[in-house]
Amino acid sequence: MPEAPAIALPTMPARRALHGENVHRIMVRQGLTLLEVVDATGLDERTIRSILRGTTRPHARTLHKLAAGLGIDADDLFVNPIEEATRFDSRSNPAAARIVRRHPELFADWTPADFQEYFSRVGVGGELTEEGALAYAAVTNRRRELLTQVAVILESAESEHLREIVDMLYRRVTVSE
Repeated sequence: MPEAPAIALPTMPARRALHGENVHRIMVRQGLTLLEVVDATGLDERTIRSILRGTTRPHARTLHKLAAGLGIDADDLFVNPIEEATRFDSRSNPAAARIVRRHPELFADWTPADFQEYFSRVGVGGELTEEGALAYAAVTNRRRELLTQVAVILESAESEHLREIVDMLYRRVTVSE
């Protein structure tokens, strides 16, 4: 039996990225307004807005003031929100994680985005069954295969035929009756 793939998460780049979404999430969790963050941190409102938008690379002193004012560890500002959501989903959905370990062949070559979607969908709105999770994995794999085939066709002399077929099908599914 093949070894179960690790739930692939992107590796951390050499220079960690500051994620303004983390600051926003912390503000919401603590019920803070922008002006309250300004007061708590002693930072300029423009600086905090730039951090929230992700348009700045603040100095270490600025990050320390921000973290201290929010009552968090500075490392919390650098957590990749997508990775964190996937980790949370996999921890809060152990049955889905168990299925990944039991059926590694179905999850080979999955991307972090595929796992994020899997953990966020499997079991949501209904019972989590192994049958349902396996069906979701099979559908995902068929879609991935189809996208690979489409990519090959688009690079061939048949790309115009594919465009015509896609246009026709698109019209069929988007025309309201």
